Amino acid sequence: MKRLNKLKENHEKIEIPAELEDIVKQSIQQGKKAQKKHGYVKQWPIGTVAAAAVFIGSVNVSPNFAQAMANVPVLGSIVEVFTVQQWTNDKDNFQADVATPAIDGLADEELQASLNEKYVAESETKYAAFEKEMAALKAEGGGHFSLDSNYKVLVDTEQLFTLARYDVEIQASGYETVRYDTIDKVNGLLLSLPALFKDDKYIDTINTYLLGEMERQMAEDSSKSFFLDKDIPEAAFQSINPEQDFYITEDHKLVLSFDEYEIAPGYMGVVTFEIPTEVIKDSLVSDTYVN
Repeated sequence: MKRLNKLKENHEKIEIPAELEDIVKQSIQQGKKAQKKHGYVKQWPIGTVAAAAVFIGSVNVSPNFAQAMANVPVLGSIVEVFTVQQWTNDKDNFQADVATPAIDGLADEELQASLNEKYVAESETKYAAFEKEMAALKAEGGGHFSLDSNYKVLVDTEQLFTLARYDVEIQASGYETVRYDTIDKVNGLLLSLPALFKDDKYIDTINTYLLGEMERQMAEDSSKSFFLDKDIPEAAFQSINPEQDFYITEDHKLVLSFDEYEIAPGYMGVVTFEIPTEVIKDSLVSDTYVN
């Protein structure tokens, strides 16, 4: 509860334009009602649910049991994600639905607060940009514009937790982006791609693999296309970003993610590649996360 109160205090310190105040209040209330009705549900096996019920009941009933459990080492914390703020608009030909996630349960409360503050700031920036674009289009005589910004828990293991945040903008055409935060719950670390490797040689190693993999996929499937045209070098794939978006799967494989139009035509959408560990194992700092 202290974490949630702190998050609320941090959020209330953020200045919100006066014209958006009513929308924010209304959206938050709608979000709370929807959360009660359709709240985030993680499907667990029946046996796990039963065990969790016994555990929770024991803590509530027996202080001695709770004290005993406090002394038992836990590999990873139980992390929950909920919508703390919802920005919405549905007027004329303009639609927006911007959901702000909040994380609760990380052992490192400073990291948790930092992430939650980032998510609030991101959402407010996105909605402000939407309003600015909407006003510009109306001034030009109208148009169509929509923004859908939401999130999804992608990975949740004893050690790793990944929250994916995606944005889909539709105007003359669609444009989708995805951002990932991968957290080591045990050690309280927000992982970055460079931190997984000994030095920056991983960039060339992955580039070489991706070029070969894109060519292989196009040769096997005529419906796939990537920006590899050597006749148009400025458009062709050159290299990953050292901080390329990524996540680590439940079975410890590294996946790189590319936004729509980043390395392929729009119809390919967001493109991901699982990098074989064999390709990068000599460059990894350790096999703690990727193996």
